[in-house]
Amino acid sequence: MPGTFKCMLSLSLSLPPAERTGSLGVCGWIIVIISGTFAVLLFPITIWFCLKIVQEYERAVIFRLGRITDRKAKGPGIFFVLPCTDSFVKVDLRTISFDIPPQEILTKDSVTVSVDGVVYFRVSDPIASVANVTNADFSTRLLAQTTLRNVLGTKNLSEVLSDREGIAHSMQSNLDEATDNWGIKVERVEIKDVKLPVQLQRAMAAEAEAAREARAKVIAAEGEMNASRALKEASLVIAESPSALQLRYLQTLTTIAGEKNSTIIFPLPMDVMSHFMRK
Repeated sequence: MPGTFKCMLSLSLSLPPAERTGSLGVCGWIIVIISGTFAVLLFPITIWFCLKIVQEYERAVIFRLGRITDRKAKGPGIFFVLPCTDSFVKVDLRTISFDIPPQEILTKDSVTVSVDGVVYFRVSDPIASVANVTNADFSTRLLAQTTLRNVLGTKNLSEVLSDREGIAHSMQSNLDEATDNWGIKVERVEIKDVKLPVQLQRAMAAEAEAAREARAKVIAAEGEMNASRALKEASLVIAESPSALQLRYLQTLTTIAGEKNSTIIFPLPMDVMSHFMRK
């Protein structure tokens, strides 16, 4: 084993500077070789420190003397680390959801509303999520709150109430673009609830009630107009055909008799009454 160590050390020192040092440097490679040698010599003991396992939904970012190795995350499955020189950080790749706390927002038309939402995101680049930001999860939460304020600040109250899908899509685009350098992929944003001041709710309720009453009056007027036109057309038909009036009389008698009344009225044509009046 000492011979192997001397051979590896001499090979490392015989390489050109660019190929020999790499990203660790000569001293770094010497420390790594020494650590690997001790790990081999104390194999039955060091196996418990060198052997690591990550789940299917996890990746491990390995740091060797403070530098990320291979520029690629390890996993899933089994991987080895060198004691004393290597450390690693596990990254969860599953989709994470969190609620945006209610935010007091002043809309474009100077109305204060309280809006909350929910964000779904996942880690797309484990190395960037570890190396480019201190806490990717916490940073994404804070950015979602400020993005919600910025987006809703450019909308009117009517747009906030009616265009939730457009607001959510705009928020998703802004968040996804801002978190791209952090290795975060924002998959979905939803607006949960929009709370209005009590005075504004009463004003909107009164406005809606007045609008409904106005529509009801218009509909009733249109119905009366249509009924008048129908009666006019019916009267013209009856005037053209006297037998139609007799049929209408019989139909009215049938309706009255069907209601089990004790009194039955027999309507007489006006021409019969006029005959007696002339006499």
